[in-house]
Amino acid sequence: MARPAAGRQLRPGPGLPLRLLLLLGVLLLRGGAAAAAAGAEPCQAPRQWEGRTVFYEHGSGRNTRAAVSYDGPNQRLRILEERKALIPCKKFFEYILLYKDAVMFQIEQVTKLCSKIALTEPWDPYDIPANSTYEDQYYIGGPGDEVMVQEWSDRKPARKLESWVGVYTVKDCYPVQETYTKNYSVTTSTRFFDIQLGIADPSVFTPPSSCQTAQLTRMKDEC
Repeated sequence: MARPAAGRQLRPGPGLPLRLLLLLGVLLLRGGAAAAAAGAEPCQAPRQWEGRTVFYEHGSGRNTRAAVSYDGPNQRLRILEERKALIPCKKFFEYILLYKDAVMFQIEQVTKLCSKIALTEPWDPYDIPANSTYEDQYYIGGPGDEVMVQEWSDRKPARKLESWVGVYTVKDCYPVQETYTKNYSVTTSTRFFDIQLGIADPSVFTPPSSCQTAQLTRMKDEC
């Protein structure tokens, strides 16, 4: 926007009523916010990390807490379900997902029984795709204890509703929450916390010896 000439100031007067000045101020504020949103670029999320997640299935109302090892460059994911309480007839599993090999191993934590299952869905990294739409920026928490995050989605002008929404921290681009929707309903959401960069022990992606004789059907998590 052109800078006013030196010595000239816009003041209310016969040629520029106060109401018009107020309207111009509102338009400038809106334009500035729109420009900031238009200029937002997706940050680069960490490509290798370990942390914890809570995965919520809205259809069943089930929460699953797990320790997660995430290896983006090699398209590997290890999920170790956490035991937070004694639940009768509840089995807990370890999952090793190797997307480059299109295979998932499901290991029962007590017996070490193993299932080998084909992966049919493509690798979906925990990041913000380059063509994502900026939605919002805000603080999580309150004064003195807050984290600034940005919200992105796959919403496009031709399709008003989104099927994915991701919330990531502004400073280091850590994932905070991802939500997926289908047929106008939220299907799953994942919350992330306690993230540490890097993989402490890469052997977590190696299936145990019991998987050499793995069965080919998925095990149920109940007796």
